[in-house]
Amino acid sequence: MNISDVMTRNVTMVSPDASLVVAAEAMAERDAGALPVGEGDQLVGMITDRDIAIRGVASGKPVERILVREAMTPQVLYCFEDQACDEVAGNMAEVQARRLPVVNRDKRLVGIVSLGDFARNQPEAAKTAEEGVAAPAAA
Repeated sequence: MNISDVMTRNVTMVSPDASLVVAAEAMAERDAGALPVGEGDQLVGMITDRDIAIRGVASGKPVERILVREAMTPQVLYCFEDQACDEVAGNMAEVQARRLPVVNRDKRLVGIVSLGDFARNQPEAAKTAEEGVAAPAAA
């Protein structure tokens, strides 16, 4: 089974120039803990609820004046829609990622895959990914 069979397709992307308030509202609307960040059709980062709390709210600056680009994680880890679920679950475990953006071979965003997607559709892959994510991070 490929990632395209289990991923969430309807993904909201936020601009790096949006405020953290806009990103948080989009997360609340989608009941999501993370959003891909994009400029045009290019994936440039990820913003999570934790990024908003730690790099945004905790900075002491007014949150409505903080841009997504100031709090996002610019390193973009991703997978391809035609990759096997087991392979991606192993990669997620290795890098301790709870979710990954999914791109096509032209590197355009087509979805997102999360531990929840695996749990609903591929229990063995979910177990692999969860064990890696739950392991203590290397020092």
